[in-house]
Amino acid sequence: MPITRRRILALLTGAAAAIGVPSIWMSSMKTYDGPVSDHFDGLRFFDPDGSPPKSLGEVLRWQFGGGRKRATWPDRVPSPYADTPPPRVEGAKVRFSFVGHASWLIQTAGLNILVDPVWSTRASPFSFAGPKRHNDPGIAFEKLPKIDVVLVSHGHYDHLDIATLSKLAETFAPRVITPLGNDITMRAADAAIKAEAFDWHQRIDLGNELAVTLVPTRHWSARGLYDRNKALWASFVLETSAGKLYIVCDSGYGDGGHFRRVAEAHGPLRLAILPIGAYEPRWFMRDQHMNPEDAVKALADCGAQQALAHHHGTFQLTDEAVDAPVIALGEALDAAKLPREKFATLKPGQVFEI
Repeated sequence: MPITRRRILALLTGAAAAIGVPSIWMSSMKTYDGPVSDHFDGLRFFDPDGSPPKSLGEVLRWQFGGGRKRATWPDRVPSPYADTPPPRVEGAKVRFSFVGHASWLIQTAGLNILVDPVWSTRASPFSFAGPKRHNDPGIAFEKLPKIDVVLVSHGHYDHLDIATLSKLAETFAPRVITPLGNDITMRAADAAIKAEAFDWHQRIDLGNELAVTLVPTRHWSARGLYDRNKALWASFVLETSAGKLYIVCDSGYGDGGHFRRVAEAHGPLRLAILPIGAYEPRWFMRDQHMNPEDAVKALADCGAQQALAHHHGTFQLTDEAVDAPVIALGEALDAAKLPREKFATLKPGQVFEI
């Protein structure tokens, strides 16, 4: 395919959506302003145990360098499942419905919680470029029960989707729990979004004896040229009557320290939701996205009894084939001598219960 201006824009838009590559079309906007801490220098957030984001030169090397092997996904990879959730799930039972990519509906103790909800057709600032859905959301928006709480992990376009958040605000007016600075992005776009921003290690009471704590994750954040790491990123530990749930929306593996520290501070964990996709090429993605082998190690490190896989099969953000993450996860579990059911992969619309 010839490298035209439109093609370059589409590729960079896709990269921006996937990993927050600074977007040349985004202008400066208000960003977080708060006290200096061990992970905020007064201007930008950083992970003392992480790695800095890739440079624009490295992005261009990935996108246009010689020898790139980018798998071609089918235009549509439809799921045979579609969920119609109940209005509420009471008591200690927890119902997980996989919407697709990193989006989940979690129902327990009479509360309905969405994680990183993306119902948009593209994970992109544009309607005409950037990663496009290869399957529909596993729950049609009109079939959603009343949403009480939304957890948004960070600002990348495949996780923070303003169009979906605005529609949720208009329909349900839920609380939106997010790391520091992402609330500014949300309210600048739509003042009706009820965003509440918190720092790492803060615990938030959600009601009905549920609580969520934001914990460090090996990642970073950006939506435009002027806001790289000016908003924080996090994973979540959700406390339920069935046990603690560790929700990792995006993370590299590193030396596994992030996962071991969560086990030490919050264990034992009943279940972990772990990403397994968007990992090729490894020289570029290693520091920010786990591959399936990393995810199996992360499961061992955090000590969760059960894991659910996500961040695969909906948006083509990187170079691996559409089915590669699920195949590689099975191989990694076999190599670790773990039963495959311990780390389950769902299709959009499938449900898992504990």
